Amino acid sequence: MSRPIRDAFPRTEEQEEFIRLAREFAAKEIRPRAAEVDAADTQSPLDLWKKAAEIGLTHYMLPEEYGGGGITDLTTQALVQQELCYGDISIGNFLTSNGFFSGPIEALGTEEQKKKWLGLICSDNPPITALATTEPGSGSDAASIQTRAVLDGDHYVLNGQKTWISNAPYAEYFVVFATVDPSKRSRGVTAFIVPRTAEGLTVGQPMTKHGQKGIVNAEVFLDNVRVPVEDRLGEEGQGFYGLMSTFDASRILIGSSATGLARAALDTALQYAQEREQFGTAIINHQAVAFRLAEMATKVDTSHLLTMRAARLFDEIGSATEEAAIAKLVASENATFVASAALATHGGWGYSREFPVERWLRDAKLEEIEEGTSDIQKLIISRSIAK
Repeated sequence: MSRPIRDAFPRTEEQEEFIRLAREFAAKEIRPRAAEVDAADTQSPLDLWKKAAEIGLTHYMLPEEYGGGGITDLTTQALVQQELCYGDISIGNFLTSNGFFSGPIEALGTEEQKKKWLGLICSDNPPITALATTEPGSGSDAASIQTRAVLDGDHYVLNGQKTWISNAPYAEYFVVFATVDPSKRSRGVTAFIVPRTAEGLTVGQPMTKHGQKGIVNAEVFLDNVRVPVEDRLGEEGQGFYGLMSTFDASRILIGSSATGLARAALDTALQYAQEREQFGTAIINHQAVAFRLAEMATKVDTSHLLTMRAARLFDEIGSATEEAAIAKLVASENATFVASAALATHGGWGYSREFPVERWLRDAKLEEIEEGTSDIQKLIISRSIAK
């Protein structure tokens, strides 16, 4: 039974409808498959992708004019993401991953590009896509990208290596970030849409990971890959802007994903504490356990409220860099704490794969790392408050 989070934010009937849809899909389709997907190690649940696409969950966040669900406000997206990740954060993030591919297209693309590419991922059988930014020597410092893009007539020639690319083993299309001039750092970063079938593009073996195994990562190699000029997003040097714009929104959604996981861990720990007896009474009646659950509940609510504040500010003014960083930092670290506390509440059984809490602890840690580590979020926040 899910513990509801009470907040002062009014919700529309449309929001409630999408929340119910996500909650039901998470309960019926996602949660029952989570342990199996984790055990498979390097396989995404492609059948769930198809089921989610049929009811619009893979593209509900895209504009109606391109075939999407029209839920373009981040507030509703955050609420839906939280419900999907309450089922399982790995699968929930996988099912909405086309939102990362679409972000730079929405920020930088021409109307013709939007109709073509957004229309494609809003189709009845949408392809899986990927965002290719990270490199072996370029993670948090996205401006230091070394993948080169050299103009050659009506094409660009791309050479370089990407790593930790989510969905790479399955992606049919990539948004690849490369630089037209490494000396320009962020002012040289440019975005391109590259199909998997492009000559010279190869994908490495799936990478084994600590958690969130429903999203499979791999390296992507670009060896003299020719990309038509019309598949460049924006002008030369505008890619970094498109990337940062995507990060603001994605960090808020990561906060929602982490909150969904933390809610699941709290609810499971609460139920276990009410049922498990030691020393003649349910363990929730022991102060050590009760106080731990209270701290867990406080952190879950804090994550939710900070994430919703960031989402609403983003919707109202189109920017919430500081608030997004705060939401991502707090929610991700809170998720790790709550998952660890849930494991402790289960005692020895928490360390067993008979219960989901050890998986949630492994899954939670990624949220402190992806889309900018906790240290990077602190850097963003400190620079913002110093202005």
